[in-house]
Amino acid sequence: MATERKSILVTGGAGFIGANFIHHLFEQLNFKGKVINLDCLTYASNVENLKSIEEKYSGSRYFFEKVSINDAERALEICNRHAVDTIVHFAAESHVDRSILGPAAFVETNIVGTFQLLEVGRKLHKENSDFVFYHVSTDEVYGSLGPTGSFTEETPYDPRSPYSASKASSDHLVRASFHTYGLPVLISNCSNNYGPYQHLEKLIPHMITKMLSGQKLPVYGDGKNIRDWLYVGDHCEAIWTILTKGQVGETYNVGGDCEITNIDLVRRLCEKVAKFTETPAQKFLDLIEFVPDRPGHDRRYSIDFSKISSQLGWKPKHSFEEGIEKTLRWYLDQSNWSRTQSGEEYQRWVASNYGKRGG
Repeated sequence: MATERKSILVTGGAGFIGANFIHHLFEQLNFKGKVINLDCLTYASNVENLKSIEEKYSGSRYFFEKVSINDAERALEICNRHAVDTIVHFAAESHVDRSILGPAAFVETNIVGTFQLLEVGRKLHKENSDFVFYHVSTDEVYGSLGPTGSFTEETPYDPRSPYSASKASSDHLVRASFHTYGLPVLISNCSNNYGPYQHLEKLIPHMITKMLSGQKLPVYGDGKNIRDWLYVGDHCEAIWTILTKGQVGETYNVGGDCEITNIDLVRRLCEKVAKFTETPAQKFLDLIEFVPDRPGHDRRYSIDFSKISSQLGWKPKHSFEEGIEKTLRWYLDQSNWSRTQSGEEYQRWVASNYGKRGG
């Protein structure tokens, strides 16, 4: 993709990875074009995530539109107004536990919403042959691994939750648009992200905030489920690498080269938070409790990212130790931000459906 990108529509840009990507564009890459953030502001989005970008670039190079990806008519009008040549599609319902309790929203956003956005992309491509549609997906579409092996781009899909099934469906729709309609697309499937701006329902910030408030740290099952962890800044760099160097129609796996069991992750977090807060680690370790496992809980994920490494020259820059220390510093310094993520809707939902949420 040698064509210079001049006007990028980012869907879900007020969410975790989307906001980090917009920060990355302006602060790390010094992107000179326009960025249009299309976000309907669900519970997991927060305009505070982009406050500094808004203050510096709003109206000239950064534009926010409170619009759902299901509203294809408005999305198309916005794209035409800003001469969008690139869509980077993050917007999604992404929480597995929520998908088990309420799968309909995942079908509506992740499948129907992606379809609507692809229809917008088809119209844009008719007017601009350089247009490209980038779809950000997850390793969860591949299902669960045994004790050995890793997911490659050729691994058959085997989703186990409503969330992963909805993302697998959206991946298939994107590929179908490439093969059937010739829409220039790129897809990446990443491992578990962590870093600044992540909603408190996700494992790492969830555990950090519980430690700081002295609450129990619930861990699903025996705690030996394994995930590969990817620092969000490295993921953003991978997305830009794929967008600018990747081959249209191709899929790229993006991983952090960091497999760790959930229980070991929580224990390491206890030790890190203890260090940062000058508190005995045992105080936090004593808060760990094992709770009944969730249905369809995949045992192990592992990403083989040799394709993006060998073909495009990307690899993660942050070790887990480096990434988690950056993340902890950010959360400990952002108490006001954390409070905005702990609104009444989230607290009610946790209390009624998710009181013993585990890692």
